[in-house]
Amino acid sequence: MMDAPSPNACPPWAVQNGWSSDAPAGPVCNPLPDFQQLSLGCEPNQNPSYNHLQASGVYSKSDIAAFSTRSNSHPSMQYVCKDDQSIPDILSPTIQERNIPPCSLPYNEAMQPMQHYSPPNPYQAVDPSSYSQHTYRSLLNQPPAQNPLPVSSSCVEPQLNHNQHLASDGGNSGSFVGFNETLTSPSAPIQQQPLWSVAALSKESINDFVPTASPLDHNLTPQSPNSESRYGLNPELLPSAVKVMAEDRAEWDGKVFISEHFSRLPPLATTSCVTEDRGNVSPLAIRSVTYCVPCDGQTALLSRLPLGALVTPFFNQNECQKPIPLCKHADCVVGCRWCGASMCPAMGWQDCGQRFYCPFCGKLNEVPWQQYQPTKGAEGVRVDQDTRPELSMGSYETLNSDKGEAAALLLAIDVSASALRGGHLEFVAQQIHALLTSLVREAGDASSDLRVGLMTYDSRIHLYDLSPDLSRPHMLVIAETEDLQLPVREGLLVSLKDCIESIDSVLQLIPQFGAECSDSSGLSIELPVKAGLAVLQGLKCPGKLLIFHTAALIETGHTNSSSGFFGTNKPKSIFQPSEKAISLAKECISQGCGVHMFVLSQQEVGGAWPGHIPFLTGGALHTYSYLQGELDRERFSTDLKRIVETETGYKAELRIFVSKDLRVSGCYGLFVPGSNTGHIAMATLDCRTTLAVELAHSKALDETRGAAVQVVLSYISQTGERRTRVHTLTLRCSRHLQDTFRNYQAETLLTFYCKKMYCAVLGRPLQELREELQTDVTEALASYRKHCCSSSVSAGQLVLPQFLRALPVYVNSLRKSEVLLPGLRSSVHQRLQQRCRVLGLDTCSTVRHFYPLLLPLLPSVDSSSPPDPQGALRCTSSSLDSRGLYLAHAPFTVLLWVGTQVPAGILVELFNASCFSSLPSGETNLPALENRLSIGVRSLISSLNSEVPYARKLVVVKQGDTCEEALQRHLVEDKSPNGGASYADFLYHLHVNSVRLLL
Repeated sequence: MMDAPSPNACPPWAVQNGWSSDAPAGPVCNPLPDFQQLSLGCEPNQNPSYNHLQASGVYSKSDIAAFSTRSNSHPSMQYVCKDDQSIPDILSPTIQERNIPPCSLPYNEAMQPMQHYSPPNPYQAVDPSSYSQHTYRSLLNQPPAQNPLPVSSSCVEPQLNHNQHLASDGGNSGSFVGFNETLTSPSAPIQQQPLWSVAALSKESINDFVPTASPLDHNLTPQSPNSESRYGLNPELLPSAVKVMAEDRAEWDGKVFISEHFSRLPPLATTSCVTEDRGNVSPLAIRSVTYCVPCDGQTALLSRLPLGALVTPFFNQNECQKPIPLCKHADCVVGCRWCGASMCPAMGWQDCGQRFYCPFCGKLNEVPWQQYQPTKGAEGVRVDQDTRPELSMGSYETLNSDKGEAAALLLAIDVSASALRGGHLEFVAQQIHALLTSLVREAGDASSDLRVGLMTYDSRIHLYDLSPDLSRPHMLVIAETEDLQLPVREGLLVSLKDCIESIDSVLQLIPQFGAECSDSSGLSIELPVKAGLAVLQGLKCPGKLLIFHTAALIETGHTNSSSGFFGTNKPKSIFQPSEKAISLAKECISQGCGVHMFVLSQQEVGGAWPGHIPFLTGGALHTYSYLQGELDRERFSTDLKRIVETETGYKAELRIFVSKDLRVSGCYGLFVPGSNTGHIAMATLDCRTTLAVELAHSKALDETRGAAVQVVLSYISQTGERRTRVHTLTLRCSRHLQDTFRNYQAETLLTFYCKKMYCAVLGRPLQELREELQTDVTEALASYRKHCCSSSVSAGQLVLPQFLRALPVYVNSLRKSEVLLPGLRSSVHQRLQQRCRVLGLDTCSTVRHFYPLLLPLLPSVDSSSPPDPQGALRCTSSSLDSRGLYLAHAPFTVLLWVGTQVPAGILVELFNASCFSSLPSGETNLPALENRLSIGVRSLISSLNSEVPYARKLVVVKQGDTCEEALQRHLVEDKSPNGGASYADFLYHLHVNSVRLLL
């Protein structure tokens, strides 16, 4: 959906692209007088001309033409050596002579400051409201001589002229030439990484470009208007996220990332790499937003980028890596008795090992005499460091002596009239029986000892006593459901190996039930949740509650309405769960009950969305259409098996400790927030559960000590063992702003922004969140340009830090996502489910969601190897060729696009179809044909499906078909069907606004 226009007049392009409709007051001026042919790197004789034009404030066409002549008199490429990565000049002469459209935010200094964009205060002792936008502007625009933030000393390099040209190579042409990807420490001299320049970044047909929005064209060809820039930029020459990923994979291919004290920048989350733990946690568990923390809050404020970390405490180790060491809790050295932090390599030993310094509270602790060991060497390490995981490992796990109740699996099946009429209960019962039978193993296996319970419900609750002492199962009917009182007994949860026959007999009878009461008014989803929770509470054990629901959902109590969702600046209360849902979710959390719901009817009734409780308890919501189709049945079977077999932690408590001069200012993810942001309770969590932790300064950090973050996860395992998993990350600190910028990664920032913004939609307008994203990134680029550029650059150059080249395309994709820019094509329920699913993703899956893999399939025909998942293309319609096949892979969707000119032989090999017109479109399964192409494509899809948390259906999209819009949503560099701007247009606005900040 396009943004609703404001009462003030605004140009139509602003609304169509999702920009703010607030136009700056007064006449619009051109702030970029030297934007000429899109060349990068200004020669020394160009600077006086630029300065003269900039100082005059009035730019005539003759001035512009004269400057253009001087700029174009040097056709050779020129580089300026510095630590910056820059993009060619953004404007062209054709665009220069037009009026520049108003930027999306009023950045001119003469305008009123934006009150609702004050950056967060990093100091605890100062009122956050005291920092305003004007305060940040004055920091940003102060003279260099007054800048208290020193730039690294080795920033002066000579200017070099290289008489060479870039050859066009498709999507990667014009990309960052001469990059030195070697990672250096902040104390080492800055790598000489030259700027690159191109003779012209605009298309040859720029004079024919019309800056008006064209209607969406469903024919996704390279000439599709969806991929055009309204400002004449060539999208193929802009920084490529695909190239950034490929460069990182090439750098780390076959290497091992050694995680040592004061960790250096790790590989990207999308790069598969082996990590060796040498005293610092793996980036799979904790990935810092920046790996060089600013020493003081003023530096952090000036960077305009967040401080924090992404935490995946229950992460899975790669098969080729050593497992996390497990030791008994009583054998470990006791941690800090003041703040409760666990022992870790970040503790500093003193007095020959008699005391240690805690970096999380800054206090000294005495070592019990039973655990005392002397220290050795100048660094004062204990002599037993290598034999104790808590002293030498960034991650370790302890086993407590006391053991709790083992987790249970409780199944709740809807047997109301609508469920019986649906005709799918027999299939559900068969799948449950097949799954439980597969879990019964030899004696002594943990799966065979799994305790299982079964209940059915309509307007009443039917419990089943599955005790092996009984000749047959007994049914217990509870008709009074208002004040639910259950006759809890041991037979309600029985070991699987002892009750498999009893469960089988009940499952066979369920499809034959008669509807004893009408459910025309619908059923409350809270009823089976309350009943399952009561069983677990009565038997004092955690577990998973699987609900198979078919009847219509009814709204109980106060629920939020979806009316007024569009075109309003009020907080979107539709995203908020009701008070009753939150209260019930808290009870599930205290008991360790994770709710997983299978809705089999596809009914959407007002605000009665059933997913709030499942997602808040670590579960999920799965929707189907009465399981009538074969694809829905396959997806149901896969989801059911994954939920039961996934390794899970129950009744989890997460405590976050940070250096004494830092504090946890926020935590974002799928959980019920508590009073303490550093202490989180969760009913269940698995290997994908990821939280974003935001940090702020309370006072200046000690550069020699660095910064430390520790995450302590306490949970109950499937077998009832009480375990504690400890992850500790130590980071460098620096007073130099440039060191901080050079240690950010775009993928980590995208995941952090996503979790923060998707949590903020509970109480803030969507338009405000989109504008805040754009403002933060624009001001960060302006700050980097102001304080970190070692040599002068022209106003036409967009300067980006090396590892943030892909940030603009990621942020633009986030801004125009279905949650932040909802369209009329998706329902409220779909957006709610999209929000919760994305919030639960880890970093790699989040990147794949906002920038999907676009894989060509046909080049693999001539080789014996299957299609290469590493050979991805840019997510734009210009990457599609009508003679090819392309696979779009995202965590929730997999699409197969077929061009109109694909050879008939290829269609026969892959689809068993003779021609393009006879090819089926929509949801389908590829036929199992015995040829190289069919085997390779099906193998690739199967491999990609194993990496995602949900089962997916393959959708075949034919070029020019009406269902092609499904692919348009994944071509994130193009204009969005919902009205979001293209990547090229968004980058143009980022650049214009960042330069205006410095005028």
